[in-house]
Amino acid sequence: MSESGIQTEAELVVGIDAGGTRIRARLAVASTGETLGEGTGGPGNALSVPRDGLVRNLAAALTGAVRDGRGGAVRAVVAGFAGGGPGGGHENARTALAGALAAVGAAPARVEVCGDVDVAFASAPGTPADGLVLIAGTGAVAARVERRRAARAVDGDGWLLGDAGSGFWLGREALRAVLRSLDGRGPATVLAGPVGERCGGLRREDIVRYAYAGHPVRLAALSPLVVDAERAGDAVARRLLDRAADELAATVRALAPRPGEPLVTTGALIGPAGPLLPRLTARVAPLGLAPSPTPDGLTGAVALARLPR
Repeated sequence: MSESGIQTEAELVVGIDAGGTRIRARLAVASTGETLGEGTGGPGNALSVPRDGLVRNLAAALTGAVRDGRGGAVRAVVAGFAGGGPGGGHENARTALAGALAAVGAAPARVEVCGDVDVAFASAPGTPADGLVLIAGTGAVAARVERRRAARAVDGDGWLLGDAGSGFWLGREALRAVLRSLDGRGPATVLAGPVGERCGGLRREDIVRYAYAGHPVRLAALSPLVVDAERAGDAVARRLLDRAADELAATVRALAPRPGEPLVTTGALIGPAGPLLPRLTARVAPLGLAPSPTPDGLTGAVALARLPR
């Protein structure tokens, strides 16, 4: 026990889940998993966030989690990054994490940087080692996990080339549907009202200006409008959600799933109570799969940090 009364004898670990929208960090006791602190920061995609910004966002999350001078007791850190797998933004993530850890006085003996799919899969009960994981939030990616690391990934190709069925995908398709309704290429849709409010007007130029004014990923924030429109009985929104679920199911099928193997799902769209979860469940049932939804990858990151190495 230190002079301040803070227990310092216990070895501590940190788990980090760095997604496209925010970073979450958790400090825990290595032996028991007891949570001692949590913090959040800004976007953590290792491919799209510049290093300086990534350091700041990681430092903000770590500062919230690692308080009271506990940085020196941290022995292991596992961080899962969107875009942080091998061949992606791995080096950017590793360098940024080193800088952020130094900011909280932590110099752990073990620091592991992996992809967000690795920590998401490990968040399932029992911390499984092998199976499938599907993430659908801001972006979308699936992977086959072997020995707790992604062995093969499908999609996760970003807003320009992929992320089919993701929040960004739904947001973009909502804007397209409204534009088509305005110029007569498509049916009228309830989406026109809320999209017009978000875009500052319902003229074609208002929608186009909104779409191109900021980073494209921000269109993911429009995806809840599609969910609300379907609840209001809008057929266009229903078809968009059906298409999104079709895309996600196709991503899973590309991994050649085996009946009965674990399928962990996470992200705002297919995590617990996610609006696409029932649709996805119906589409993967013929493959012999049943989704196991988990809120995010933070629990998995801590579990991996606690594993002996």
